[in-house]
Amino acid sequence: MTTGTDPSRDCPLCPRLAAFRQKHRGLSPDWHNAPVASFGPGDARLLIVGLAPGLQGANRTGRPFTGDWAGDLLYETLIAFGFARGTYDERADDGLELVGTRITNAVRCVPPENKPTTQEIHTCRPFLSATIADLPQLSAIVTLGRIGHDSTVRALGERPSRLPFSHGGVQVLGRLTLFSSYHCSRYNTNTGVLTPTMFRAVFSAVRRHLDAAP
Repeated sequence: MTTGTDPSRDCPLCPRLAAFRQKHRGLSPDWHNAPVASFGPGDARLLIVGLAPGLQGANRTGRPFTGDWAGDLLYETLIAFGFARGTYDERADDGLELVGTRITNAVRCVPPENKPTTQEIHTCRPFLSATIADLPQLSAIVTLGRIGHDSTVRALGERPSRLPFSHGGVQVLGRLTLFSSYHCSRYNTNTGVLTPTMFRAVFSAVRRHLDAAP
């Protein structure tokens, strides 16, 4: 049975994603090719919510944002602001540690063309809700991209129309403060939608918030 904060390895809830996963188990049997579990300690004060595993990134390595360009920018930024320590080397066994931070995705399985359907986002949301509920010291959430943002807002019981996505947005919902950013994908950085400076500014604001919080 699929319960808790992370889906089982053979989670059947989204047939299209399960079939895509199975296909790549045959094509690349040495890859992870399974739902990607959240990464980071259970006492995290910060949660980062992305979209879904990348085919040759987290779907290959088994760790969120590990093995592709998005992870290069994300982990470099986390290390710079004290949210991670060690060396990021695009491998799940690189020894990198998160500090007071946990990383997850709105959809835990790799979707074809990096595009989950609305139903798949909805079906996977209970895992996001459970992940949030399982962090008793949580104070801040960084949402990467509109889908990650909207799914997080819904997981918190609110409507996205009341807490809309915007890059650099800061919104308070109960005990939590939501910081939103464009997703750190290669497409966004290559096209200039998101620059490293813009991305660092979001995490600088998060750092100030957490340092000021009791």
